[in-house]
Amino acid sequence: MAVIRWGILGASNFALDKMGPAIHAAKDAKLVALATSNPDKAVPFAAFAPDLKVHASYEALLADPDIDAVYIPLPNHLHVDWSIKALDAGKAVLCEKPIGMDVAEIDRLIAARDAAGLLCAEAFMIVHHPQWQRAKSLLAEGAVGNLRHVNAAFSFFNDDAGNIRNQAAAGGGGLRDIGVYVMGSVRYATGQEPTQLDYARAEMDNGVDLFADMGFSFPDFTYQAFTSIRMAPRQEVHFHGDQAVMSLTCPFNAGVFDQAEIRISRPDMSVLIERFPRVNHYVEQVEAFGHALRDGAPYAWTLEDARGTQAMMDQVFAAV
Repeated sequence: MAVIRWGILGASNFALDKMGPAIHAAKDAKLVALATSNPDKAVPFAAFAPDLKVHASYEALLADPDIDAVYIPLPNHLHVDWSIKALDAGKAVLCEKPIGMDVAEIDRLIAARDAAGLLCAEAFMIVHHPQWQRAKSLLAEGAVGNLRHVNAAFSFFNDDAGNIRNQAAAGGGGLRDIGVYVMGSVRYATGQEPTQLDYARAEMDNGVDLFADMGFSFPDFTYQAFTSIRMAPRQEVHFHGDQAVMSLTCPFNAGVFDQAEIRISRPDMSVLIERFPRVNHYVEQVEAFGHALRDGAPYAWTLEDARGTQAMMDQVFAAV
């Protein structure tokens, strides 16, 4: 397949603002179909995809023979079921994070992926950004010396009761929405898995975590992170070694929250700064997915990788 033909299940705001345009902009990709029961929601997509087919149901889109891959931006609790339905329909799947509600769900999805023999992945876009790829390389090269501690923060303010992030039944809460970043990014960059949960605490409201603070032990370093959906916006990750500190000052929403940078601060007060302007990690993600689907290239974030993050999250939920 020279060009990957994409369909989107649901006309979410995120699909309209980020992933739809990314599919349209990506090399060797084309957005050909959208499934929504409300035709009015499809209208703004036509601004960048004028030949878009609009299906009135998700099932109709999955039955469309002109679609190779499906992007799923549905509420969290629907991810696994619709990913499996897409795989059963012969479509490759890129599904929003968190791809599952717990490890058992992801295990079910892994089994479905293996049975279908198709590519299925969580849309963990940051691993496709050169900022994180470079951070991973720098740590492997010993840029901070021996890594001793990592701390991460991700917060924003959202108290809209109508937003799915504040609805427990839809899989809302800070951990599921942004905890995947503070956990998964560190696992990706270091290549290590936690050995134990040291502590966890959370502020809950109607089954939704508004704030969570957690600590884990990894083989070579300690780890602390927090997430919140009731605090002013903040995002950063620091890798603290015995010879330097490497900081990512805009690790998760590159180009939106701020410019993506890596800063390495050394004891002699010197600071090395690497900047990554004008990179759209959503486009990079679509192109990497297409390369894997079309050419069999390795994909940077497998379902097994997503499962490791979910295992950490499950431990935190069990503790709080």
